[in-house]
Amino acid sequence: MAPLMRILIATDHYPPFIGGAHRQARLLAAGMAERGHDVAVATTWHGGLPGLDWEEHVTVHRLRQVRTAFRSLIRDEAQRHQPPFPDPITVAGLRRLIAGFEPDVIHAYGWLAFSVAVALGRRRTPMLVSARDYGYFCANRTLLRKGEPCDGPAPLKCATCATEYYGGAPKGLAATAGVYACRPLLARKMTGLHSVSTFVHEVTTRYLFGPGGAPADLIQVTIPSFQEVAPEEAIDSSEGEVGAYLARLPEEPFILYVGAFRKVKGLETLFGAYERLQSPPPLVLMGTYERDSPDGFPPDAVVLTDVPNKAVMAAWDRAMFGVMPSLWPEPFGATVAEAMNRGKPVIGTTLGGHVDMIGDNAGLLVPQGDVGALEAAMRELIEDPEQRDRFGQAASEKARSFAAGAVIPRFEQAYRDVLAAG
Repeated sequence: MAPLMRILIATDHYPPFIGGAHRQARLLAAGMAERGHDVAVATTWHGGLPGLDWEEHVTVHRLRQVRTAFRSLIRDEAQRHQPPFPDPITVAGLRRLIAGFEPDVIHAYGWLAFSVAVALGRRRTPMLVSARDYGYFCANRTLLRKGEPCDGPAPLKCATCATEYYGGAPKGLAATAGVYACRPLLARKMTGLHSVSTFVHEVTTRYLFGPGGAPADLIQVTIPSFQEVAPEEAIDSSEGEVGAYLARLPEEPFILYVGAFRKVKGLETLFGAYERLQSPPPLVLMGTYERDSPDGFPPDAVVLTDVPNKAVMAAWDRAMFGVMPSLWPEPFGATVAEAMNRGKPVIGTTLGGHVDMIGDNAGLLVPQGDVGALEAAMRELIEDPEQRDRFGQAASEKARSFAAGAVIPRFEQAYRDVLAAG
C-alpha cells in the first residue's frame, strides 16, 4: 500500500461562494481526505467567516491580505479576490501554515500560487500548479483582447487591455506588473503543471515558460474537472431548497444556460440567436449577476440566481439541451460537464476546453460570437429529438470520465509523481 501524504491545497476559490473552481477545490480536498490523506486548505479570507474552520476531515485556513489586515482598510466584506502578486500578509500566513503543517506536497491554484511560491523560500516542498484559467500569464485571466481571443502576452498590449478591463490604470497596471513579475518565479518553483484541458495546457506551456518551453523534468498532466454526482445517480428533487427552485421552472422542456451572467460567457450572442427562433422552447438562465452583466435579458426568460448545485443538476434532468456560447476560450466548462452528466447535449464553442468535452458526438460546436451559427445549432436540436437523444447518450457515456471516482485517483497519482520528482 502506498504511503499516505500530507497535502496542502492553496486556492483563490473556496465555498461557501458559488462557482465551478470553488466546488472543485472542496470536492478534491474532501476526496483526498476520504482516501486517508491529511489535507489542509489555504484560501482567501472573507468577512463573516472564521479564519480557521473544519469540514469533512479537512482543515480550512482563510488567510488575510494587506487590505484585510486592518479594519480601516476593509471596504467590503463580501467575496475577496487574491491580488496578482505575492501579498506580504498572505505570505506570512502561508509560511506559518507550511512550517506547522509540513506538507509533503502543495497543490496551488490561482493567483494565490504567487504567494505560495514566495512563502516556500528555500524549502524544497514539491508544488503542483493547476491551470484552470489563463491568470498565470494574462492579467485579465481570460485570454481575450477587445472581445477577441488574444494571440499572447506583450507588456504594452497587456497593460492597455488590463487598464480597460479593470476600469482604470492603477488596477490595470498593477495586475499586469504583478503577473509579469511573478511568472518566472512560479515557473521556477513548480514541480508539476496540471491543466484542465488540452487547450489550456498548450497555451500555458507556451506563454508561462517562454520560447524554450517547459523544462524536461516538469511533471505535466491534463486532468478534467470532475462531478460529485455520478451519471447514473438519481437526484432527489423533492428536497426543500431544491424543490423551491424547480417549482419556478417551466412545465415543458426548456433550453438551459448555467453560469455567471457575463458578456464573456456569450450571453448577448445567446440572446440574439434566441430572438431569431420561431416559437422557441422557454429559455432558463441560472447564474449570478456580475459587474459586466449585459442589459436586455429576453423578457420571457426565466432567470434564477444563486442556485445550489443540487437544484442545477435536477434542472438539467428537465432541460431539452444546454447552451454555453462562451466568447472567451473556456478552459474546461464545469457546467458543460454537469449537462453531460445528466445525459443532455450541449452547444459549445470551438476555441477552448469545449472541444475536448463535446467533441463531435456529444453536442454541437459553433464559432465564438456567431449569432447565425448558434441560431442554426439551436434550431437543429429543437427540431430533431432523435439527434438530441443520440448526443445525450454519448454525453452521458463521456461524462463517466468526469466522475469523481475516475478523476480523484488521477490527482492522487499526480501528487505521488510530483512528490517523487521533487
